Amino acid sequence: MNSSLQKQILSIASFSENEIEMIASCFEYESFNAKEYLSSMRKISNKIFFIVEGLARVYYLKDGKEITTYLSCDEGFIASYSSFINQSASFENIQCIEDCEVLSITFEKMQFLYHEIPNWERVGRILAEQNYLCMADRVLKLQMIPAKEKYETFLTSAPAKIIQRTPLIYIASFLGITPESLSRIRQDIS
Repeated sequence: MNSSLQKQILSIASFSENEIEMIASCFEYESFNAKEYLSSMRKISNKIFFIVEGLARVYYLKDGKEITTYLSCDEGFIASYSSFINQSASFENIQCIEDCEVLSITFEKMQFLYHEIPNWERVGRILAEQNYLCMADRVLKLQMIPAKEKYETFLTSAPAKIIQRTPLIYIASFLGITPESLSRIRQDIS
């Protein structure tokens, strides 16, 4: 098993060596080029991805405009969780910003691990809780925090790779501000 993925999993719950081997066998290595989609709108999102190396975003379309809702990079998980959990058509796209190497697990393999390894349910629960907290935090920040403060918080909380290598148009969208406003804010704080 990839050491970063194993470290993440073991930080959530304890597993025997046999269980780790079973878990590892349920993940599949995949690679994607920049601008390729891990998952597309209107299709059932059947996988959760662990990014071994790369940079990706989740976004949806509103009135023809792309709204970025999540950014993830090395050693991060990314998925269209609502579609994955409900096995219903997704309203989001997951797109690689850079070339990505990922380990993916399907819905069916997650269900298999829930059945075979009781402690795996803790991993699923923690991932779902982290996703919920991230979404709730983002909604509150979009509604309650001034644009400059949103950007400053982003600079102190996001991984350096996301800050340095994500196109500004995606960062602006993620923060719920226009690219022009982000440009002014960046000038003000530099």
